[in-house]
Amino acid sequence: MSAPGDVPPEILDRLRPICLGLPETYEEAAWVGTRWRIRKRTIAHVYTVDPDRQPVHARAAALDQPACLLTFRSPLDEIAGILATGHPFYKPDWGPNVMGMILDGDTDWEEAGELLTESYCVLAPKRLAALVGPPPPPIG
Repeated sequence: MSAPGDVPPEILDRLRPICLGLPETYEEAAWVGTRWRIRKRTIAHVYTVDPDRQPVHARAAALDQPACLLTFRSPLDEIAGILATGHPFYKPDWGPNVMGMILDGDTDWEEAGELLTESYCVLAPKRLAALVGPPPPPIG
């Protein structure tokens, strides 16, 4: 990685087909890391957190070492169930439906695809959300 917040290319390679496969979604550089948006709403944001540089994010995910994090939106009625599974999920304090996931060697990319598709459906206009089918199969 070359700068704070940079995301390993192999993680971006996993997330891009999921996020860009959703209608009218686009990718852009965020204040740190990369995000995918529908209109001006962020459906997914991935970044690497260093606890010494981003203590608020590190505390939210209970990190004591650098890690790659993904934040997304979730239907309010599903948050408790997601959190009940424990690691890799956590609940940041910056929005009632914002969820976080630590991305590492144990990441279930099929589950990540499902959660990102749900995030899109939470934020996209209803006519676009209605076009969404199941997420694409994970690569690799």
